Amino acid sequence: MRVLVAGMLAGDPGQGGATWAVLQYALGLRRLGHDVWFVEPVDALTRERAAYFGAVTRAFGLAGRAALLIDGTQETVGVPYRALRSASGSADLLLNLSGILRDESLLEAIPVRVYVDLDPAFNQLWHEVEGIDRGFDGHTRHVTVGLELGRADCPVPTAGLEWIPTLPPVVLAHWPVGTTVHHDGFTTVGNWRGYGSIAYDGHHYGQRAHSFRELLELPVRCEERFLPALAIDTGEERDLAALDEHRWNLLDPASVAGDPGTYRRFLRGSKAELGVAKSGYVLSRCGWFSDRSACYLAAGRPVVAQDTGWSRRLPTGEGLFAYSTVDDALGAIETIRADYRRHGRRARELAEELFDSDRVLTRLLEAVA
Repeated sequence: MRVLVAGMLAGDPGQGGATWAVLQYALGLRRLGHDVWFVEPVDALTRERAAYFGAVTRAFGLAGRAALLIDGTQETVGVPYRALRSASGSADLLLNLSGILRDESLLEAIPVRVYVDLDPAFNQLWHEVEGIDRGFDGHTRHVTVGLELGRADCPVPTAGLEWIPTLPPVVLAHWPVGTTVHHDGFTTVGNWRGYGSIAYDGHHYGQRAHSFRELLELPVRCEERFLPALAIDTGEERDLAALDEHRWNLLDPASVAGDPGTYRRFLRGSKAELGVAKSGYVLSRCGWFSDRSACYLAAGRPVVAQDTGWSRRLPTGEGLFAYSTVDDALGAIETIRADYRRHGRRARELAEELFDSDRVLTRLLEAVA
């Protein structure tokens, strides 16, 4: 098929993990033999965005079929608009990650238009509570990485849509098992705060900051080191002091994960991951599972991830562990310490069984056909 993938690579340059979350779809579909074109709409063109977009698309062989498109115009970086229009006119499928593409002249001729929800619970709550247009309309199918969205135990609204669950894909050929541990501890990558929290039905759906505060005591109760690469504003003085007091060794995400290459090296060179979810994911029980954690597993690095409801769908106890409390996390860490090599091998096996892009994307294409 000819597939148009729309997503954010360069809108916020220097986010290696966010870049990989989008790349996995484009590279995975291409690996399956499809003719993949890529477009990213941006509100304005900057030198930094253009440079980052060019570097990423060249590095991964997308340059001849990729465009950075300025909203409301036909001005592009990469392939010209007329070529993009021609490709979309003969496309069989659109994968619109987070509904980022809204150019009707590119959308109208594509028969199967799939909205891919990468931010479950928040997207639906913004739509329902705030009345924010999340771009749900105009799509023939709606897919989500929230494995439990729409089920009885997930209280958030569905916007009246049927959401097809999917796991985040990982192109395993790009994620070989890590060899040497350079960061001897449990790492992760993320933003302390990403965007505004939201209240719904008397509950507060918050950010990663709110989840971390519940875990503060973890390092002082454990022999392991914790090295999260967190984007946290220097004005968060109280939180920074609390993290330091409790022995969290913060790393600079711009240094260790600022582009796809450094991000991959950081994950492959880490001992294991302690995944901390946004509290809104946890509270909603939407079943969100991190694309970042899937990459750690692919790299043969065990994962201890906060449970958002995903443990009902994925196996735990070897290579991958779910936690809800500090005690849960401590127990999982001690289990990994007792036989690190076994859990590393099992981590890679889980990636091959569950997150291999060949399997994930084939199932996705079958589900939206």
